[in-house]
Amino acid sequence: MQHAIIYNGPSLLDGKPIVVVATYSNRNTKTGRVVQTYIVREDINPLEASKTGADYSICGDCVMRGTPTKDPARKQAKGRRCYVNLGQGVLIVWRAYKRGVYQAGSARDMGRGRFVRVGTYGDPGAVPSHVWDELLSEASTWTAYSHQSGWRPDIAMQSADNYAQAWAHWRAGRRTFRVVTGLDQIDSAHEALCPASKEAGRRVQCTACKLCKGGTAAKSIAIVEH
Repeated sequence: MQHAIIYNGPSLLDGKPIVVVATYSNRNTKTGRVVQTYIVREDINPLEASKTGADYSICGDCVMRGTPTKDPARKQAKGRRCYVNLGQGVLIVWRAYKRGVYQAGSARDMGRGRFVRVGTYGDPGAVPSHVWDELLSEASTWTAYSHQSGWRPDIAMQSADNYAQAWAHWRAGRRTFRVVTGLDQIDSAHEALCPASKEAGRRVQCTACKLCKGGTAAKSIAIVEH
């Protein structure tokens, strides 16, 4: 299977309609061969969802979303800092979904023997856990991040927006993924620099690294914001 709709229903964050499309690709030089999972509003263009704040359904209160705006000159939220470019892969997938390109399929079959990115765009906490359990049940490995505090630490890294948040997660026994502005901000006792980052020399792809997933005893991960 190269692509499938693995969930179509209400968001667990606000009950609005969302869809999860899984696609298999080998185009990403950072991640390698990977199953990408796009969590999007079913009924709203991703750019419009960002601009109006309707992306809460799939992102929750993540600070990277920016601020909703009615400015006609803007295509997305003001001050949006999320690294995901909505005008590229996310919009392409949403438009293809609306054209009927994707059909409902088995999450287990999509993940079998493959590396999976849980939430290439969107927060996995918006989706019922059984979807991810099925997708990952026979996967070779995965990466996952969530801004929903405490969500499935067996699956996901906890996205920390600052050191205080990271420390609270560490005390609770949860691993974090944190964006920092400089290498000097990394707490080497608890964190390691992302091996796939520019600062680390991009010495390994995510498929080989396997650090950004819950349920392991490794250090938390930090990456320098670009």
